[in-house]
Amino acid sequence: MPDIKSVLKMLIINPGSTSTKVSLYENKTSLFEENLFHDAPVLLKFSHVNDQLDFRYNVILDMLKAHDVEPSSIDIFIGRGGSAYSQPGGTTVIDEKLYEDTVAGVGGSEHPAKLGVMLAWKFAKEYGKPAYTLNPTNVDEYCDYARLTGIKGIYRISHSHVLNQKAVARAHAKKIGKKYEDCNFIVAHIDGGITVSAHDHGKMVDGNMGADGEGAFTPTRIGSVPVLQLLDYIDEHSVEEVRLKCSRAGGFVSLFGTADSDKIHALVDEGDKKATLVWKTMIYQICKQIGEMSAVLCGKVDGILLTGGLLRFADVTEDITMRCGFIAPISVYPGEMEQDALAHTVYDAIHGELPINTYKGKPVWDGFEGLDL
Repeated sequence: MPDIKSVLKMLIINPGSTSTKVSLYENKTSLFEENLFHDAPVLLKFSHVNDQLDFRYNVILDMLKAHDVEPSSIDIFIGRGGSAYSQPGGTTVIDEKLYEDTVAGVGGSEHPAKLGVMLAWKFAKEYGKPAYTLNPTNVDEYCDYARLTGIKGIYRISHSHVLNQKAVARAHAKKIGKKYEDCNFIVAHIDGGITVSAHDHGKMVDGNMGADGEGAFTPTRIGSVPVLQLLDYIDEHSVEEVRLKCSRAGGFVSLFGTADSDKIHALVDEGDKKATLVWKTMIYQICKQIGEMSAVLCGKVDGILLTGGLLRFADVTEDITMRCGFIAPISVYPGEMEQDALAHTVYDAIHGELPINTYKGKPVWDGFEGLDL
């Protein structure tokens, strides 16, 4: 544990499906931030998400060198997380068990966010410093209705952009003079991955499993596909290929060969029919998800909050407002609040203002007790 009375340098590592975002903070002040884009053809050279570890580690080292920062001068390494067993919300110390379960993907998801824990641990081990994570993609607060499926023993689990969605929800609640725990929100994270979730009085009770082939297709993911047609596709391809398309090689990558949304939207602006159809369909599918989450909240929605990198394109907000504005007021938070959330929350936890969790090595939820489901 670093000296909490001193000025703390904290490196924030936030891997996504198409980028690695890195920030250096002194206490709660950001000294710099870099968002390093990785196009799909580059990342697809790695057969597994885990294989990207050294590539992204060296990218971060090069970035630190460019800013004249010695890694040994950093006090705390903080990484986005996921892929281990489901966890409660909040700050969690990264230890060897959490690292190992993250590498193994015991939680059933291979979202690139897992690399945040892996990278933070790698830096921490190399330089003898502590490491933490916050609100990983597998925070589980689901209601039971969100879990059950029509196949015995198969359950829906929480895989979402929890970190950004909760940060945006808390910020919006504060903006309107309320507490997050007193509000009902639908939050849509719209970027390389797209997840839409229902927040019921401070709990994320339902949402789509974006990296598992559920919901809208995205720049890198297939989204929901009719099961029988997908089975026919597997007959002519491989399970491994389909797994890749679920998280890294679907969506724009499958349809255009790139995950670069700027290139696709430039085609839309030029009137390209294919690009326009694909782009508008993606937004249409997001709207369907928002409608689903409004039903989860019984129509009692205090706000629809849009966030993520694709909000830089005005037509995304315009089309969602057109289709979903009748449900609740729509507020837009372009980009994301993840870096500040990681830095500020962990800083407060280190100073005793918030609890610090220890990874339990088992799921938060482990079946319907006493029921043959």
